Amino acid sequence: MGESITFTLVQNKLVDFFLENIQYERRLSPHTVLAYKTDLKQFEIFLSQEFETVDCSLATFPEVRAWIVDLSDKKIAARSINRKIASIKAFFSYLIKQKKIDTDPTLKLKALKAKTRPPEFVEERAIVNLFDEIDFPEGFEGSRDRLILTLFYCSGIRLAELIGLKLNEVDLLESKFKVLGKRNKYRVIPLPNSISPFIQDYLEERSKQNIVSEYFFTKPDSEQLYPVLVQRTVKKYLSLVTSQKKNSPHILRHTYATHLLNNGADLNAIKDLLGHSSLSATQIYTHNSIEKLKEVHKKAHPKS
Repeated sequence: MGESITFTLVQNKLVDFFLENIQYERRLSPHTVLAYKTDLKQFEIFLSQEFETVDCSLATFPEVRAWIVDLSDKKIAARSINRKIASIKAFFSYLIKQKKIDTDPTLKLKALKAKTRPPEFVEERAIVNLFDEIDFPEGFEGSRDRLILTLFYCSGIRLAELIGLKLNEVDLLESKFKVLGKRNKYRVIPLPNSISPFIQDYLEERSKQNIVSEYFFTKPDSEQLYPVLVQRTVKKYLSLVTSQKKNSPHILRHTYATHLLNNGADLNAIKDLLGHSSLSATQIYTHNSIEKLKEVHKKAHPKS
């Protein structure tokens, strides 16, 4: 039997090891890692307050279930509860693999039924305005920012993938690049011809700036970009062409997938381009496509 592990270790070595594992081995984003850490702390507090026990090895399914019921009673959204369920499931699975506990109290725990919301995306006319009407500043940062927005929209890559993109992973001759995505898997993404001039311009500005870094996108001082900087950049420019509240890199990923589907791309091809592990993750975009078809039908059909 594994050694007895107390929940007071949640903010100590055990959870630190777990968080390092999901960040560096599973390559989850810093945002996701922080969410896992927060969920585990909330679970720790609930256990100590409601059951006066902080021993991980004694945590039972009824106690875990009681936490989920408590969250539901507090009107926490099902999607948020499901994320917390995923967090503690991942943590206890890690403890099992490390032989710290013998029984997983979350094994029988199932996700709640949640309403599927269609992903938000930017309309095509707004995207056209972004790249045709907005003036990006001259020089390194303006060239970089324009390329960042273009790459998000033209490839659908994730924020962490863009930040981690390296110079030797971009192949202009073959019009493609590769990214290291979730689960430590590489995927190859085609580069459309329209993006080549922006890449060339950025590389020229990068050379003038005397950037020395293995990373493709950097700050003027050669330091690697960080998430908040990229998020601010995307929000700044998207806010100029759309009034919607969410203006993030992930919205551009949704936009990429939705526009592909609306223009006839195969769902399985979109799945591979996005790096989804299953088709079900990609099918959320079909709702937006159906709405587009309804709109076309309404405008074009004589009986609409």
